[in-house]
Amino acid sequence: MLAPKNPLRRTMLLYNSTDSVRGGVPLAVDFDSPEDYFIFIFQILFATTTVLVAGPVVISILATRALRLQNRFIFMLNTSICDTLVGLSVYYNGLFDVYEGYPSRNGTYNILPSLLGVNILTFLFAQFDRYFAVCHPFIYSRFITRQFVICINIYCWVYNAAHLMVRNLLPLSKAMQMYVFSIVLFQLIVLTKVVMTIKLYVVARFQLDRDPPGSDKDSKKESLRIIIFVVISFLVLWCPSFVNIIIRFLGRGGLMFRNEATNLFAIMARFNAVCTPSVYIWGSPALREAMMRTVWGRVCPRCNKR
Repeated sequence: MLAPKNPLRRTMLLYNSTDSVRGGVPLAVDFDSPEDYFIFIFQILFATTTVLVAGPVVISILATRALRLQNRFIFMLNTSICDTLVGLSVYYNGLFDVYEGYPSRNGTYNILPSLLGVNILTFLFAQFDRYFAVCHPFIYSRFITRQFVICINIYCWVYNAAHLMVRNLLPLSKAMQMYVFSIVLFQLIVLTKVVMTIKLYVVARFQLDRDPPGSDKDSKKESLRIIIFVVISFLVLWCPSFVNIIIRFLGRGGLMFRNEATNLFAIMARFNAVCTPSVYIWGSPALREAMMRTVWGRVCPRCNKR
């Protein structure tokens, strides 16, 4: 077999063959076609973009006390931490030959895919938080404290970690049954999200219009607009993967992919890690100002002066 003329391809093939001999994890593509180069470069750019978008949101909220004191920014912080980890995970899931299904291949015991589950619960609790903050402000100010919201966000991580641990410790047949149960539970969560999104839209469209103008009204409209856009984008990007999983489990249809790097539906679901912090930045002037002061203003002093 002749060595390939392209030096990059020759290097990648040598890397793959060396890893195979040593028992390492091969790359996701073989670099036999232009599509392989596109997939590999796309995954690198995607991972880097996710970290550079979600990471500064985390730093800005942690470094700004005025933001940390608001419950809605605590939810933003939780999802942005998760999104940053999703971006970092793409450097493994997207660049190497990894399959996280059953049976897995070079997988992470579903640890990296479970990060999306943290966002699912966080968005759901954030919707209820915004609903009570706008529609029942007296009850909200009395019972929904900052400590309570922090505990809710911690619960999202603990629940996913416990669920993942049980699935990994159970026999394969039992783990599959638990996986199917989680799909059913996800259906109920999606239905609840849709109902709450419609409810929040009605509140933002009609109820807030009757309130007197002021900073409190602007803050409520801003927070409702952000959560509505975030949940809609989440459902749009996640549902194709969810539907494909249901079809594969209930019938013999559905699409199968070689690994996570070529799984179009998984890529769409992970793309939510870029969309969510982008919506936060777009919808919150306070977050943009904090980000410019704490992150980008230090990286580029000229931008801070502007």
